[in-house]
This record gives sequence, structure tokens and C-alpha cells, in this order.
Amino acid sequence: MEEFIQLDKQLLLWFNGSDSLFLDGLVKTLTTATTWIPLYLGLFYLVLKNNDNVQKVLLVLGCAGLCVFLAGSLNDLFVKPWVARWRPSRDPEIAMLVDVVNGYRGGRYGFFSSHAANTFSLAIFFTLLVRSKVLSVAMILWSLLNCWTRLYLGVHFPGDILCGLLWGGVVGTGMWFLHQHIYKKINTQDFYVSTQYTATGYQKSDVDIVICILLLTIVYAILKSCYTLYI
Repeated sequence: MEEFIQLDKQLLLWFNGSDSLFLDGLVKTLTTATTWIPLYLGLFYLVLKNNDNVQKVLLVLGCAGLCVFLAGSLNDLFVKPWVARWRPSRDPEIAMLVDVVNGYRGGRYGFFSSHAANTFSLAIFFTLLVRSKVLSVAMILWSLLNCWTRLYLGVHFPGDILCGLLWGGVVGTGMWFLHQHIYKKINTQDFYVSTQYTATGYQKSDVDIVICILLLTIVYAILKSCYTLYI
């Protein structure tokens, strides 16, 4: 166990920080929850547009909400205080070695990463729900991007991230099974045969809108970071 802990710390220091003010600004924007509000609105639009009654819409939104609650909120309330593993930025052994960006150190404890668990649970849930290869890749990369920002900022060890991803995957899969169990009771159409729709009935053009929103959000983060360098 001690060897694993030391390896975890060494890997963290490898991922942590840089000499680039541009990257510092970019990461701070990407790791902020409000940055991704357009993406969440895009996913809401996707769900609203492609489910033909209120029951189905509420079912998806409820399962997505449970993903966030079970993956992240319960972790913040119970797991982090119980395990009480210091964040790298606050760990007495290595805190002085961690490159802190703009004084940001996060809370006291970091096991496991709620950013990793939350984003990956949503990525897996929507991957299984929509059945679009493009959206699946985009959502998983989005989750991994969020994970990287936490390592860069020095507020999570890689082990925190890995455990968060594993738990998020379990939660996302579980919520999809729950969705399917209830959905079969209220749905009469089992599949779609059309090049314009995914296998589960989501219009591909609506999926493209979500992808565009995700990409534009990243472009916004890049432009914001560039702007802050010259003010």
C-alpha cells in the first residue's frame, strides 16, 4: 500500500501544473462547473426534443439527477470526511511541491474525486441512453478533460481520479438499468430504423447540436484564457 501511495504522489507531481499562464487560465475555466452550463442545457434540449411525453423526459432527467447525487453528492457528504485523505495541495508531505494555480487548493479532503465521478456517471449514462458513437466519445473525453484539470490544479491524486471514474461508471450504468426498467413500462416503440436516428430514437442532428455546444464551450475557454493574458 505504501508503494502505491508513493507512486500516486509521484504521478500527481508529473501531471501537476506548468510554467504556462495560458494553461493556468484555461484549466481554471474548464474546471469551473458554471462553464459547462451550456452543455447541460444542450443535453436537456436533446432529451426534451427526443422524448414524446413528459413521463419519458422526467424519467431521463431524474436518472441523470440521481447520477450526480449518487456519484458526487454522497461522496462529498460521507466518503470524503470518512476517508479523510488530504488533497495534494493540502497534504503536509507534498503540499510545498504542488504547483498551486491562483491560490486555489480546494477543500480539505479529496478521496475520491467528485468531478471524476459526476462527469463520468453522466458520460456513461448518456452513452448507453442515446447510443451515438460521436456523443459517446465526446462525453467520455469531456469527463477525462475534467479529470485532467483536477490533476493539473493539484487538488486530486491520480488514485482519487481513478476511484471516482470507477464509481461514476458504476452509477451511470446502474441509472441506465433503472431507466430501462421503468422505460419499458411506459414505452410502446422498441427501436428505430432510420439513418436519421440512433438505435434508441435520438435524432442525429440533435446530437450534433450537443457536440457543437461542447466544442464551442472549449473554444470559449481557450479564448478567455488568451484574453486574460493581455489585460
